[in-house]
Amino acid sequence: MQIVTQILLNLGVKEGEEPNESQLLLLDVKEDKKSQWREVALGKELSDARAELFVLLAGVKTKKARETIISNYKALQKFRKEESSQEPVVELEVQTPTLVSGDVTIYCDGGCTPNPGKAGSGVAVYRNDSLSELWYGLYEKMGTNNTAELGALYESLLLAQKEAQNGNKVAIKCDSMYSIECIKTWAISWEKKGWTKKGGEIKNLEIIKFAYYLYNSIKKDVTLSHIKAHAGFEGNELADRMTMYAIQEKSEAFVRYDEEINVADILKMRAG
Repeated sequence: MQIVTQILLNLGVKEGEEPNESQLLLLDVKEDKKSQWREVALGKELSDARAELFVLLAGVKTKKARETIISNYKALQKFRKEESSQEPVVELEVQTPTLVSGDVTIYCDGGCTPNPGKAGSGVAVYRNDSLSELWYGLYEKMGTNNTAELGALYESLLLAQKEAQNGNKVAIKCDSMYSIECIKTWAISWEKKGWTKKGGEIKNLEIIKFAYYLYNSIKKDVTLSHIKAHAGFEGNELADRMTMYAIQEKSEAFVRYDEEINVADILKMRAG
């Protein structure tokens, strides 16, 4: 399964363009929500097959061409199943295992060296006070601390949404007061004013809107609070090191850290 993120949407639909009818169907976006398709789609779960088709149909304008691509893709899927000696896997029926209910705390951080400069984001997830997983990515060759922090918060909200759907209580700890204020306070006024503000443009508006709408959809199940940076909280420090790792690996995708988690070694990481 794939979580619909901004990165996935950008792979399927170029900036300034609109999705075609087939892509909207794959995202399960109704016609009356077409003008808000990004907000509606963000955070949804798609099968791998739907996600792949969404990207394959990028920029395909004619219905006939889209039907050909879909038909060929289905034929390829059928061929793969027939050739496999294992039990056939029907991706549309794959379900994400439900996690055991419990408390989940998500620490998020973003970093940039210098500012502006190479940027990355990181997340540390704890379940019942025990470190469960680490995430990193959103590398930008020329980003800022604010874009990296907002990206980390947005990805944390996506993770929180999935945890809440599984019945878990979720707390997000963010050391960026700027990001929190954008989502919890300032965006309320900006939205009322048509996403404008007195005195100039709203920087980082796109990611702010995505995070704001997602937060509003899950805030009854998720708490978002500020935590002081580098104040001895292991989760905050690990999220910080994951930003360094994202920059080191130049990982534009936001992915789970798949190495052995040795907290002591990870905390020794230094910016390159």
